[in-house]
Amino acid sequence: MNALAPLGMVSEFPSSNQVSDSAEAQKDYFVVKDGIKFAGMHLLVDLWGAHELCDPEAIDRALRTAAEAAGATILHAHFHHFSPNGGVSGVLVLAESHISIHTWPERDFAAIDIFMCGACDPYKSLPALEAAFRPASIQLNEQRRGRIA
Repeated sequence: MNALAPLGMVSEFPSSNQVSDSAEAQKDYFVVKDGIKFAGMHLLVDLWGAHELCDPEAIDRALRTAAEAAGATILHAHFHHFSPNGGVSGVLVLAESHISIHTWPERDFAAIDIFMCGACDPYKSLPALEAAFRPASIQLNEQRRGRIA
């Protein structure tokens, strides 16, 4: 990971909001829902007939709006545009995990992963994504990661 530090992708030292000497540092951020305890909710969102799939700035804004709607804390963002008319791959690193996207504008398709733990609700991200990308259809899969039996 140190090779990424010169690129600004990895901090040599954690920021003050990432280090704590308090009891909160020992807090269990696992979720309990429907009687099941797990690390976090992972939504796999496929957008078909989607728009705005070539614009990294628009995608950045959309994912930030989605993260904020879910109650997440944005730590870092990185987006790569494959060519002037190509797709975009990117990620928002969240204190609560991540939102990532990969777009195929030639197919009007975007694959989005939303993984969140703690009090965040990834389902609250969906209206922001729908508003930004205006898909004709959405396929949604839910995974509960880190399930404790």
